[in-house]
Amino acid sequence: MSTPVVDVPVAPEVARAAGVVPEGHYTHHEERGVTVHRTNPVFVHRDLSSLAAAEGMNVLEVGTGSGYSGALLGEIVGPGGSVTSLDIDPYLTRWANLIHHRRGLTNVRCHAADGTAGYPAAGPYDRIGAWCSPPLLPRAWVDQAAEGCRIVATLPIARVPDLTVLAVLTITGGRPEVETIMGGNYIDATAAPKADLEAPGRWVDWETRVSGHRWVSIAWRERDEWHHSGARATLERLTEPGHVEPAVEAPWKPVQYWAATTGDEGLTMARLGDGMAFGHSTPTSAAAFTRGGRIIADAPDSPSLTVVRGWIEGWRAAGRPSREDHTPLLVPADGPDGTGWSLRLAR
Repeated sequence: MSTPVVDVPVAPEVARAAGVVPEGHYTHHEERGVTVHRTNPVFVHRDLSSLAAAEGMNVLEVGTGSGYSGALLGEIVGPGGSVTSLDIDPYLTRWANLIHHRRGLTNVRCHAADGTAGYPAAGPYDRIGAWCSPPLLPRAWVDQAAEGCRIVATLPIARVPDLTVLAVLTITGGRPEVETIMGGNYIDATAAPKADLEAPGRWVDWETRVSGHRWVSIAWRERDEWHHSGARATLERLTEPGHVEPAVEAPWKPVQYWAATTGDEGLTMARLGDGMAFGHSTPTSAAAFTRGGRIIADAPDSPSLTVVRGWIEGWRAAGRPSREDHTPLLVPADGPDGTGWSLRLAR
């Protein structure tokens, strides 16, 4: 049974808070300047509505950013509640604390910390909202969640960049359960402030910065050689393909979701000179379909080309399923990406 995907209306308490909190005062502060680490307020309001915080609740926010979302949460939970906001960048937390203080908002405290570890000193939390994307659902968040806690976060569905969904989860008996998923993507959670907002924060296996910024991510990175010869070769094969097919009717995200359900270790994401490409690779082959709809490959008989064609044909034969036609599954994980649960999609 598929988990429903919903178009979340703005909750009354979020609309009320938005009428009180001056967004521009946070995102375009006259002393701090424009904060590039900010989200379109439409999505801020949607995701806070999904979080369903209420008066008197204790909330953990992961990703302080400009401070705007934290100010909205402070208004929603009121003087009887509290908001703990975390960001890896101390510049952002210092300024957010100052702006909150000057506005007289006393129930929000921002801390420079790795948000994937949570903040146990202020827990347990009734709500956890993450405006950055961790590599998996961290065990620390679940451990610091009160019974019935709701978590809203963008989570990867494969170990390549930019392939995420926004998940709404609840904690029951110390275990997370997925309520709904919807489209969503936030900046990657990183161990240090992210200087380059154009490149992913993790899972980039090779990149070049001469004559344009290009990078590649291969899900089989643990099998690559120590000097990344496989990733380098994959980026070269996709940058100068030996085979190109004209545009096909294959929407960008739905085919990615379909491919992700296979669990294929060959999943590959790349940024090329003319935009993004998603496909399949091995140490000896590479193929992808581009954001513009073309199919590229190292050769006409490429094994990876067969895989990519199969994804598109399988997606069409299945009735062109979209995100809501897949079932989200939480898989316990303990490895290089941390300890917690990986989110995966099943057909």
